[in-house]
Amino acid sequence: MHLHPAETPCERSGLSRCCVVFVPSDPPRTGLIAFWNPDGGPPPGPPGAAAALTVTGADLRRRTVPAVQLPVREALPVLTRARADDQASPSAAFWGAAALLGLQFVARGLLLPGVSPTDRDAWRVGPLGAGDLERIRELAASMPPTAHATPLETGAAEDGPLLLPEPERLLRAFLDAVADALPRTPAAAFATAGPAFAAPEPHPVPEARAWAADLAAGLDAGVRLSLRIEVTGTTGADAPAGSASPDGATPSFRAVLQIHSVSDPSLVADAAEVWAGSTRSASAFGPRARMDALLALRRAARAWPPLAPLLSAAVPDSVEPADEEIAELLGPASRALAATGVQVHWPKELARKLTARAVIGPAGQDGAGEDREGEGGDGRRGRGRAFADTPTFLSADALLAFDWRFALGDQQLSREELDRLAESSRPIVRLRDQWVLIDPEEARRARETKDRKVTPIDALGAVLTGSTEVDGRRVEVTATGGLERLRERLADPESTGARQIGQPAALTATLRDYQLRGLNWLNTMTSLGLGACLADDMGLGKTITLIALHLHRQGERDAAGPTLVVCPTSLMGNWQREIERFAPATPVRRFHGASRSLEGLADGEFVLTTYGTMRLDAPRLAAVPWGLVVTDEAQHVKNPHSATAKQLRTLGGRARVALTGTPVENNLSELWAILDWTTPGLLGRLGTFRQRDASAVEGGEDPAAAARLAALVRPFLLRRRKSDPGIAPELPPKTETDRAVSLTAEQAGLYEAVVRETLAEIAGADGFERRGLVMKLLTSLKQICNHPAQYLKEERPRIADRSGKVELLDELVDTILAEEGSVLVFTQYVRMARLLEEHLAARGVPTQFLHGGTPVARREEMVARFQAGGAPVFLLSLKAAGTGLNLTRAGHVVHFDRWWNPAVEAQATDRAYRIGQTQPVQVHRLIAEGTIEDRIAEMLTRKQGLADAVLGSGEAALTELTDAELADLVELRGGAR
Repeated sequence: MHLHPAETPCERSGLSRCCVVFVPSDPPRTGLIAFWNPDGGPPPGPPGAAAALTVTGADLRRRTVPAVQLPVREALPVLTRARADDQASPSAAFWGAAALLGLQFVARGLLLPGVSPTDRDAWRVGPLGAGDLERIRELAASMPPTAHATPLETGAAEDGPLLLPEPERLLRAFLDAVADALPRTPAAAFATAGPAFAAPEPHPVPEARAWAADLAAGLDAGVRLSLRIEVTGTTGADAPAGSASPDGATPSFRAVLQIHSVSDPSLVADAAEVWAGSTRSASAFGPRARMDALLALRRAARAWPPLAPLLSAAVPDSVEPADEEIAELLGPASRALAATGVQVHWPKELARKLTARAVIGPAGQDGAGEDREGEGGDGRRGRGRAFADTPTFLSADALLAFDWRFALGDQQLSREELDRLAESSRPIVRLRDQWVLIDPEEARRARETKDRKVTPIDALGAVLTGSTEVDGRRVEVTATGGLERLRERLADPESTGARQIGQPAALTATLRDYQLRGLNWLNTMTSLGLGACLADDMGLGKTITLIALHLHRQGERDAAGPTLVVCPTSLMGNWQREIERFAPATPVRRFHGASRSLEGLADGEFVLTTYGTMRLDAPRLAAVPWGLVVTDEAQHVKNPHSATAKQLRTLGGRARVALTGTPVENNLSELWAILDWTTPGLLGRLGTFRQRDASAVEGGEDPAAAARLAALVRPFLLRRRKSDPGIAPELPPKTETDRAVSLTAEQAGLYEAVVRETLAEIAGADGFERRGLVMKLLTSLKQICNHPAQYLKEERPRIADRSGKVELLDELVDTILAEEGSVLVFTQYVRMARLLEEHLAARGVPTQFLHGGTPVARREEMVARFQAGGAPVFLLSLKAAGTGLNLTRAGHVVHFDRWWNPAVEAQATDRAYRIGQTQPVQVHRLIAEGTIEDRIAEMLTRKQGLADAVLGSGEAALTELTDAELADLVELRGGAR
């Protein structure tokens, strides 16, 4: 009996409080999980949903209770939740642990197809190793009585004592039921080419019984096989390679069949011993050992035919393979046997592995006797003498050669020795007065490996990771010459002797220590012609570090030139203000809007443009020889197939720098997109990267792949977090930033219309009427700066793409959430907060909103929820939440609109920046550029005394301005787009 479709989550969660049993069936997936109450009452569920279930009580006597029964597949979510439920019954917790174990087995691919006792298709778990069997035994030993309280059908009279299912056997049946249920998805039939082993309905497959038994014998038997290769003597054949032995003989071999116990990996014996029936072997391997071994041997003989005679031997003890058969064992036959579960063990004194190592470097440089002086000398160019050849071998048309080195074990081979090994047709050869085993085919492949040429960036990637893939095989790589020195420099940019630069004299600020380190790192990368991604957390000063880099490069002959910054529209104003503040002598222009121009561009000039403008005007921008091209919020080009990303790649420059606080938001392909722009070719082709690196790293299945990718990426990406040691060792700092945004065309039109109409009204009014009109004007303009829908009082507004502030808030929130941070968003308007709440909800961002109408109890609940991380974005009314709250969970505070009394804003900010705060606090004040908000911000910044005197009482002081002063204050001065 299934639960009713209208069942509520509450009803289903209540099932974990019940006793739980598993009722097996044939095929396994049709088994049921039954939930019942020990007091005999009905379990949670719709009325009439319970079916009769026979169980045993503490007296081991039969009784019938109502129970809710679920198929295994449907019961899995209920059982897995029970593991985390403190009030779950012991039997529910047990079957929850069993469900998790079954899911883990399936996730590892431990699935074997088989045939049930009634000849139906069925999956089961397997093959299981010793550790898996031990986990099953330990879990079965903890099975509570109520978890196997359904009596067996045989063994007692109606009212007599009953036999209960044996715990381990019942647990194995449940695990098989999980394995049988999960692979049956709508797409499974495409993989199996039919309903068998795919459809949920039972499917008869009597013809597959022999096949299933054979498969089980090879993969899921109680024993495993192996072959031990022994040296039995010598023959008179001449040694075909290297020095001949004194007597001209070569060793001969035999392959001894061994049997291993699956349940006890330490138990191993020769097959002859098991067939002899010794007491030790019979008791250790069990009565089925011979049968299981023969079935496994039949599969092994298909993989390596020389084993076939053992199938008819009275005692399958050993075979004596010929040389060519031994050669097969060194190569493909060994891999085929391994696929059947049979390992080959070679004599340790003979076995040697042929290894290849590639040495890469600029032509004519072998690393010997080279000038390895420090980074002094030619400091003017930002490079030491050791890097004088860097432009040569990093140029786009340069090619570097692989110089191969081969070794057998720990012995380096000469090319002549490798040739002799390859020409041998035998697996056993005499090399330097000793016999060694080697696959002749492998030696031939090694000899045929042609010296290949690679691009400098491919070579650099290979030496940074220490390996590369050649013809499907991974080989070790080392560097030589200038490439090795470059590798050392990139691996340790702050090494002793590396030239460090100070902050430029033209920078009107003092860089913090970590910012100065970032500047030196950027200078190292760009001076070498390599790209870089500065991925510091928001608020750590990526912008000022980049400005410092620009100023430094203007003193470098080969680096000077204009810098192009491509950024979101909402950040252009902020870039211009930061440049004017920290590099006041540096010209800056915006390449944006209808009148954009590149005429008269100076070498040391900053040019700011948006991603949209860059996409539309890429040919004009590409015609400029940029000294530096910068992308801010570089995650905007995380899709390499987008038109924006494609056009960005057409822009040339001496160096490229990406700035982002979130280099990876969803998957590693985004990291590829950023780094392939900064340093093209570094991570290879996107498809290859996804297949070879991203899938292995993201799936966690290949730690070596993750280590290689980290070694390759680390020199090109500098990532610092606020929580890193040495970044903010003092009490958490507070950084306040005015973030300028442009009005949209709609906002600008409304703004100018309201100014024109209201100033005309003000000109004909006086007294209280005039003051009222001024206040109305100021309020209207602030609302327009926020969002047109707020001013127009639209009932069902379209929020996106109509406000520069909303666009910037989206940017900030995305970055903050990507850093797993939290933010307070203050606004003085409840209507605006409602619009933001609706907008963020549509984007899937969890929020909550506290305003003046929030009851005290609810207010406390919301604060507790925010502090616990329940809602990362907290929208707050400035008046209602500006005081009295402790919100130290927030590392960011956004003032969406300006409260013109600085003390009120400071009090609101202090909801986060207060005792108990352990993280740096970033304060973002959103300012509509060219509007009254801009002018007030300037007054607050440049004339603090005037701000205290005139603006201390807020907007009221502005009502006393003359008409001319008021007109000057509210005039729209550009800033629209």
